[in-house]
Amino acid sequence: MLSSATEIVYELGLQDHLVAISHECDYPPEALRLPRASRVRFEPAGLTSGEIDAEVRRCMMEFGSVYALDVDALRDARPDLILTQAVCEVCAVPTGSVNEVVDALPSRPTVLSLDAHTLEEILHTVAQVAEAAGDARRGEEAVARLRGRLDRVGEAVAGRPRPRTLALEWLDPPFAPGHWIPEMIERAGAESLLGAAGGHSVEIPWAQAEGLDPDHLLLIPCGYDLEQSRADAARAREKLLALAPGAIGGGRAAIGHSAFFSRSGPRVVGGIEALAAWLHPGAFPAEAAEGRLERWA
Repeated sequence: MLSSATEIVYELGLQDHLVAISHECDYPPEALRLPRASRVRFEPAGLTSGEIDAEVRRCMMEFGSVYALDVDALRDARPDLILTQAVCEVCAVPTGSVNEVVDALPSRPTVLSLDAHTLEEILHTVAQVAEAAGDARRGEEAVARLRGRLDRVGEAVAGRPRPRTLALEWLDPPFAPGHWIPEMIERAGAESLLGAAGGHSVEIPWAQAEGLDPDHLLLIPCGYDLEQSRADAARAREKLLALAPGAIGGGRAAIGHSAFFSRSGPRVVGGIEALAAWLHPGAFPAEAAEGRLERWA
């Protein structure tokens, strides 16, 4: 019921057991052949971030959720295990919605909620899925691989200056990042200026970020790919110039593909690698940023 869970299943090599995915699952490409068991209550294509924010608020007021489950699709899939989350009702189908329909399914599946708020908890969810699938060894091996990549980033940026970095996870209205994103920035060898590691993403007024004049500016609107992030940043250009003139003028502003930042799955490690390559040119291979992060001005 969330894209990061699908990515975890593939990271574990358990994809042959996957029987359905959510409306938002888009990676890896071979997963897209599977039936989708959820849908969003409005069509986000073509909407600005401000319009999407308004639609999300409307759905929460009217329905209590942004998403609807396809009970028939779930019944046909006959799952033994449903992977869901309770971290963010806006980002993916919440656990409560899944629990409401489980009793109607003849397969009576187990529901596992993957509720990560930190990098360590993301790694724990990888192990959780493997254990729930009956193969804990796969989880141990996958977590070891991911930790090895994190260790290599840490070694590459150790002892280097830590640039003051401002990240925004939404632009209309602006949101300071929470959960694991401030930690990602720190792991990549920088100082995160706004947002609490392990906390929730928080809406802030533009005035709260004015005067920070960060060394680096990172724009990672949740749910957006690079093209969408670029368009959203262009719409907010004047406000961004006011709060980060040094970073933008110095070529130290970037947009990111949110799949490597906002999703609580194995690709956040790729996001940290991309950040390290951007923040510390030469310390980490530049190709680590390709398709994940690019300069914006």
